[in-house]
Amino acid sequence: MHTLYSLLMRLVQTVLPLAGNFNKKLQKSITGRKDTIKILNAELITGKKTLWMHAASLGEYEQGVPILKALTEHYPDHQWVISFFSPSGYEIKKNNAFAKATIYLPLDTTSNVSTYLDTIKPEVAFFVKYEFWPNYLRELKRRKIRTFLISGVFRESQPFFRPYGKWMIKSLESFEHFFLQDQNAAEALEKLGFQNYTISGDTRFDRVSQQLTMDNTLDFVSKFKKDNLCVVCGSTWPEDDKLIIDYINNHKGKAKFIIAPHEIKEEKISAFIRACTARVARYSTMDINTLKDYDVLIVDTIGLLTKIYSYADVAYVGGAMGNTGLHNILEPATFGVPILIGPHFNKFPEAKILQQLAGLYAVASQDQFDERLNKLLSDDKFRAQTGMIAGHFINSNTGATRAVIDYIKDSN
Repeated sequence: MHTLYSLLMRLVQTVLPLAGNFNKKLQKSITGRKDTIKILNAELITGKKTLWMHAASLGEYEQGVPILKALTEHYPDHQWVISFFSPSGYEIKKNNAFAKATIYLPLDTTSNVSTYLDTIKPEVAFFVKYEFWPNYLRELKRRKIRTFLISGVFRESQPFFRPYGKWMIKSLESFEHFFLQDQNAAEALEKLGFQNYTISGDTRFDRVSQQLTMDNTLDFVSKFKKDNLCVVCGSTWPEDDKLIIDYINNHKGKAKFIIAPHEIKEEKISAFIRACTARVARYSTMDINTLKDYDVLIVDTIGLLTKIYSYADVAYVGGAMGNTGLHNILEPATFGVPILIGPHFNKFPEAKILQQLAGLYAVASQDQFDERLNKLLSDDKFRAQTGMIAGHFINSNTGATRAVIDYIKDSN
């Protein structure tokens, strides 16, 4: 099966450029991968020891940041290579502060793997969450390169637990140690025959908790919010927008709204503005001196949402009203903000736990959205208690980074 997989990957590499003609996002990754080795040869310092971290996309990168920070201090004489699979991660973080070189990971063919590892010569490799590429892992083991999984997730829906994917289990032998998010992941991994793990937790908690130590001031948000209650709607999709617009149109004056869409697309933003009867400003065209006169502010740029959450009295986090996947609830939670989400979040254990603790509420209809948001905005005690639960949830789950660093220090 491994041979068949390798042949399939070679075929994918051959036909992918054709598919890229019909998908702009895919085309970006195809073009980017052509430059990977050239970037590495140009950026890396010859002879300097290298550490490698691979993250599928932006979310996994954020999970890796606490490890990057801590290990940069532990290995001050090393250089980092950070690789991404998805354009949504690479395009946003290609100029990050940690890596000497940031690249697209070449496809998992045997020849690509050999060329890539020959070029970077990593001393240690880190994979984030659940990126398992059999040829990379097989070659890392053959070369005796220390390899770790951080914030790991295993669940029985993965290929390892299916008859067609049993052959992939052997690739997991490449990991010296698994740092897992929770007991469910540990139980699943044990079913595959592995005991070399630590339930360290999710490094995202460490990542978001660090935000409290930073300067989160944004003058334009202060001028927009003034003394009003503010609902921050982060990473929203059209199915989220429908609820938000209806509420704004029928509950004017209850609060101000900041909307940070997941996709910055002109047609979607224009449609939102047309449907909204309130006064709407856009970040890209705003006059900061008149922002106080507006009811809604659309943040049509990236990179500001985390700081904006610090101004929220209530947060609505998008993605779970449809099937695109719930976005990051930990960012508003770290500021002690009560959270609303849609109903489709079964694959997000942090949301399920926070819901059970009553720091988060899921809504499945316009009536539920209106009722819960009205309660949070009108009942100061209820809002404060819900937010306090969210903030405590973050504080009580930090420490995953320390578990990883302690292991690596002790095993050197």
